[in-house]
Amino acid sequence: MLNIDKIREDFPILKRTVHGKPLVYFDNAATSQTPQIVIDTIVDYYSNYNSNIHRGVHTLSQEATDKYEEARIKVQKHINAKETYEIILTAGTTHSINIVAAGFESLLHKGDELIVSALEHHSNIVPWQMLCEKTGAILKVIPMNDEGSLDMETYHQLLNENTKLVFCNHVSNALGTVNPIEEIIEAAHKVGAAVLIDGAQATPHIKPDVQQLNADFYVASAHKLCGPTGVGFLYGKKEWLEKLPPYQGGGEMIATVSFKKTTYAGLPHKFEAGTPNICGGIAFGAALDYMNSVGFDHIAAYEDELLKYGTEELLKIEGLKIYGTSAKKTAVISFNIDGVHPYDMGAILDKLGIAVRTGHHCAQPIMDFYKIPGTVRASFSFYNTKEEIDVLVAGVKRAKMMLL
Repeated sequence: MLNIDKIREDFPILKRTVHGKPLVYFDNAATSQTPQIVIDTIVDYYSNYNSNIHRGVHTLSQEATDKYEEARIKVQKHINAKETYEIILTAGTTHSINIVAAGFESLLHKGDELIVSALEHHSNIVPWQMLCEKTGAILKVIPMNDEGSLDMETYHQLLNENTKLVFCNHVSNALGTVNPIEEIIEAAHKVGAAVLIDGAQATPHIKPDVQQLNADFYVASAHKLCGPTGVGFLYGKKEWLEKLPPYQGGGEMIATVSFKKTTYAGLPHKFEAGTPNICGGIAFGAALDYMNSVGFDHIAAYEDELLKYGTEELLKIEGLKIYGTSAKKTAVISFNIDGVHPYDMGAILDKLGIAVRTGHHCAQPIMDFYKIPGTVRASFSFYNTKEEIDVLVAGVKRAKMMLL
């Protein structure tokens, strides 16, 4: 059982007001809030050992290097990667996906096929479209159904000997659907294709085991995991990371440099050109420590309670429709009220101190499927409460009365 009152004390921002109302923060799928221990880690870095890493012999540099590499080990252990060097610290999920997409440019040929799911964030669509334009590869799509789940029968039909790469999110950011990635990975491997899993929305709720999943690549961002923005990770199996060329050239990613020839560093530094977000990486490690201390099993069970309660209470409102009704989903409720534009609903809720996300959530193909301009998305975290959901429900009712 979680002590929610104690947990909420860990998050200073939850004490603030918005427009004179207590903040109700239901935009966790965009960015989670940050506990004091992570904030303290950031302050400690800049106050006590701010320095560049890896290249310095002085004490501050050594301290910063040790802390940064400790964070890499924390990510490795958290997702159960086989080797520490299989963890590339990046600027976030989008950066991680682009590293892989850029690397595959040298591995693809005209007529090769890539498969993407219909439930993807733009970050897991656009880089692959750009790659297809450069290489002549063909992009195919796993369709979705009305409940917001993937059509797995069609997926199996799409796979063939020309399939080189499959990419799919673990959890849909727009609908909360948990995709059957184990089946997706196993089937792709049977035809020799690699698989990249976008774990940005899954990792706040689910602790992935990349060895058990047998994923070739798995990516996520710290700012969904109570960490800072501008940092994340790319996990890749050693054999794939060694096949891919460096994404950027510069310092740190080299072994030797001369004007005749440059040789590249080994993993993970081959993909980490330049000075990284040192403080962000260290704070990411602190965030993982914090969330593991809360416990992902406890988090999942409690958030499922919030999801069920929120779904039941919101559906009592006449004219409200929820998009994404898959049996397996995380604590995300995307909804609309008949005759009300989601932006108008979100603007009124903001005046009541309630933070939700409105629009297409960088998943425009999903909105096109449902033939809607967007949704109101309420996304819950383990520091939210049923009482806050009651505030949301009352706010939606009030907004509906004002707008209709």
